Amino acid sequence: MKAHRWYAPWVLVAPALLWLFVFTIWPSLNTIRLSFTNAKPLGGSFSWVGGANFTRLLDDPQLGRALFNSLFFMVVCLPLLTLLPLLLAVLVEKPLRGIAFFRVAYYTPVIASAVVVGLIWTWLLNDRGIFNTILQSMRVISEPLPFLTERWLIILSAVAVTVWKGLGYYMIIYLAALGNIGKDLHEAASMDGANAVRRFFAVTVPGVRSTMTLIAMLICVAALRVFSEIYVLTGGTGGAGGEAMTLVMLIQRYSGGFEGNLGYAAALSIVLFLVTLVPMGAIAIYNRRQDS
Repeated sequence: MKAHRWYAPWVLVAPALLWLFVFTIWPSLNTIRLSFTNAKPLGGSFSWVGGANFTRLLDDPQLGRALFNSLFFMVVCLPLLTLLPLLLAVLVEKPLRGIAFFRVAYYTPVIASAVVVGLIWTWLLNDRGIFNTILQSMRVISEPLPFLTERWLIILSAVAVTVWKGLGYYMIIYLAALGNIGKDLHEAASMDGANAVRRFFAVTVPGVRSTMTLIAMLICVAALRVFSEIYVLTGGTGGAGGEAMTLVMLIQRYSGGFEGNLGYAAALSIVLFLVTLVPMGAIAIYNRRQDS
């Protein structure tokens, strides 16, 4: 009977394998193929151009700027979204009255659309927005700060939006990890005279280190793929002259419109993939060394 059911495991995993092939493997292979062509968004005939698209990357000033913006965005977001959610998780884990309200409040931005969040922050950060109004009323500044037009202020504003929106999501992940740390470890540390700060670094952080590694990888991927926040804040322009444009925004610009170049956009996508592998590999190597 078992010999006639050798196919049963394959039948069970077939839907997942089909999904993986259609939405991951095939698009990835097609992207590699397109990167060696001059394909256009509206279709039609296209020709093989070899490595011309990759040669063009070396002379594209927009690529260097977009790459730097994306990496800067990741470097700023990584420590903030790795540590702040952990601190929040430690706070909301305490059995205090009304703490459930704060758990919901911190998680609410996660379920909001990135476009809606971006529009709200655009309203807060424009020249007549709340932030500029408060700063001017306190005599901190005499002229409105160009949060939505100056390159570095745009990127930092997008970081603020991303951190605000992501705190609750990563906090929930940390809460699940904190539940696996035995209370006896904290009690033993307290009996040894360790205060709350000492217990945090000696018990809590080591207990969630594997979760912290996972979150760091997720943040790297999400930060390097940032699009909606900067796109909405700048009205799709990426700031004056596209100075605040990220890699994904650059890919979107080249892949759309009548004059778009899918081949070059595909080459940029491969660059984005390779860049993403670097921090993820570094985090994995560091974590493995810590384990050993």
